Amino acid sequence: MLYLYNSLSREREEFRPRVEGKVGMYTCGPTVYHFAHIGNLRTYIMEDILDRYLRYSGYDVKRVMNITDVGHLTGDSDDGEDKMVEGAKREHKTVLEIAKFYTDAFFEDCKKLNIRRPDVVEPATHCIGEYIKIIKKLLEKGYAYVSGGNVYFDTSKLENYYVFNRQNEEDLAVGVREGVEADSAKRSNCDFALWFTKSKFEDQELKWNSPWGLGYPGWHIECSAISMKHLGEYLDIHCGGIDNAFPHHTNEIAQSEAYLGHEWCRYWFHVLHLNTQSGKMSKSKGEFLTVSLLEEKGFAPIVYRFFCLGSHYRKALVFSWDALENARGTYDKLISRVAQLTPSDSAPDEGIYTEYKRRFTDALDSDLNTSLAITALYDVLKADTDDATKLALLGDFDRVLCLDILKNAAARRRADELADQAASGDPEILSAIARRAEAKKNRDFAEADRIRAELAARGVTLIDTPNGTTYKLS
Repeated sequence: MLYLYNSLSREREEFRPRVEGKVGMYTCGPTVYHFAHIGNLRTYIMEDILDRYLRYSGYDVKRVMNITDVGHLTGDSDDGEDKMVEGAKREHKTVLEIAKFYTDAFFEDCKKLNIRRPDVVEPATHCIGEYIKIIKKLLEKGYAYVSGGNVYFDTSKLENYYVFNRQNEEDLAVGVREGVEADSAKRSNCDFALWFTKSKFEDQELKWNSPWGLGYPGWHIECSAISMKHLGEYLDIHCGGIDNAFPHHTNEIAQSEAYLGHEWCRYWFHVLHLNTQSGKMSKSKGEFLTVSLLEEKGFAPIVYRFFCLGSHYRKALVFSWDALENARGTYDKLISRVAQLTPSDSAPDEGIYTEYKRRFTDALDSDLNTSLAITALYDVLKADTDDATKLALLGDFDRVLCLDILKNAAARRRADELADQAASGDPEILSAIARRAEAKKNRDFAEADRIRAELAARGVTLIDTPNGTTYKLS
C-alpha cells in the first residue's frame, strides 16, 4: 500500500484513487519566460518518480501538465507585469517566441534528466473558452465580482480559504512576499484575479475578447480549467513545489470547489525547495543554476537526478558543487560495481528476487522514500545471489529510478573490454590490419576500405602513419 503525505490534511494517508486502478494526476507546469533552474527541476524529478511508481504499481495514470504562457504576474497579489511580457522585453522578442523557445528548452532539460513527458501538455493560451465558462458561473453563483474592469474571486464567501496554512487573514493579507502593493480594485486583499482587462495592463501583448472586455486570464484559473478539461470534475492527486501551496494552490481549490460544488482534489503532493548555501534558489536573484551550466561544469544531468533521489522530497535539499561532486563519485562507483556483474540468459532466483523487490517497494510505499530505495539497490549488489538475479532486480528498480544503471554499466563494461584489448594488442584487429595492408599493396582499395569500415563499426579507428598503421578504440 502506498502512503503519501497529504499537504491538505497534513497527515500521511493511504493513497486510494476514486476509481480503482486509475489515477488522474495534475502537475503545475513551468512559466516559460526563462530557463528552468535546477530547483524547479528537483520538483519535476520527484513528481516523475511518483508518476513512474504509480505505473510500476499497476495504476493506469493519466498525467496532465499546463504550460503557463500568459497571466502569471511578477507579484503574488495581482501586481507587477506578466512574466511572459517581462521575458519578451528582456530578449526583444514576442511573447509567443519566448514561450516556444523556453517550452522547448524545458522539455529538453527534462529529457536529459529522464523526466517522462506528461500524457497531456496544454498551454494556457489554448483554453480561453474554458476560463470564461468557469468565471461566468462563479459570477452567477456569487463567488466572483467585477471591479475596475477586472473579475475577482470573493474569498469572503468561503468558510475556510487558507486550507494549507494556519495563518490569520491579517498575516497573509497582501501576499507571501514583503513589500507587495495591494490591488485597490479588490474588496479584500485576500481576493484574487480571475480575469484582467485592458483597464489594468495596456502593454499586454496577448488579449482576448470576453464578457468583461478585452483582456486575459489570471494565473490561478489556468490549472483548474486545464485539469477539468482533461481529467473531469474529480482529481486524484495534484503536484507542485511547496511555494505554490499559497497562494496558487489555495486559489485553485477555492475557485474549483466553488464552481463544482464539491470536493475537487483528494491528495496534494508538494516538494520542498532546493536551496543554495545562501538561501532559496530563485530566478529573481539574477544568476541561477541550469542543466546547461551543470553540463558546462562537466556533470552529466543523470548525476543531478541521482543527487536529488538521495534526499526525501519533503526535506529541503542544499545544493553545492562539492555535494554534486560527491554524488558523481558515488554514482560512478555504483556503475563500476554493476559493470562487474556478468550478464547471462539465466532466470533470476525467484525467492531472492521477491525478497529484494519487496524492500524496494516498501521504501517507496513509505511516502516515496527514494533514499531508502537507493539503499535497497545497494542491498542487491551485496546480496548472496547470482549476477543474473542482481541484474534483473537492478533493471526492475530502474523502471522507477531511471538512473540508466544497466545502460551505463554496459557502456562501462564495453569500454573496459576495449581498453584491455588495446593494452594487449587484439590479435583479431592486428590480423585485419595486416590483411588491409596486403590489399593496399595489391591495389585492392575496395577491400581495404571494406576492412576499415568493418573495424570502424566495431569501434576501432585506424591511424595510418609513415611507420605503419595503428589503431585506437572508441
